[in-house]
Amino acid sequence: MEFKKTGAEQTTITRDVKNIVDKTGNIYKSLAVLAKRSEQLNERMKAELLAKLNEFATHSDELEEVFENSEQIEVSKFYERLPKPWAIAVKELLADQVYIRDADKVEDENPVAQSEKKDA
Repeated sequence: MEFKKTGAEQTTITRDVKNIVDKTGNIYKSLAVLAKRSEQLNERMKAELLAKLNEFATHSDELEEVFENSEQIEVSKFYERLPKPWAIAVKELLADQVYIRDADKVEDENPVAQSEKKDA
């Protein structure tokens, strides 16, 4: 995923809570969705960053002075300038780009799950 092209804000802005609540009908569900999506994005960003930084890693056990690697610094600066995962999650939620699965409704619609509940 190209995090730079998401269009999410890189700074904090004021949001209308009503717009966020309208997506799920409940502020707590909306915040849970935002938290989960932020966590997913953060894990993806972290994995991508670590993969790029591992390209520059030196695997020596000697006690030498640590060299400054300008390429490694540039990669780190790039990721620092990206929008934060929570900002991307809010942008995706408001743009209806997040799939929200309601676990309660899924159980009600699935007769197999209901029969298993009765048997237990």
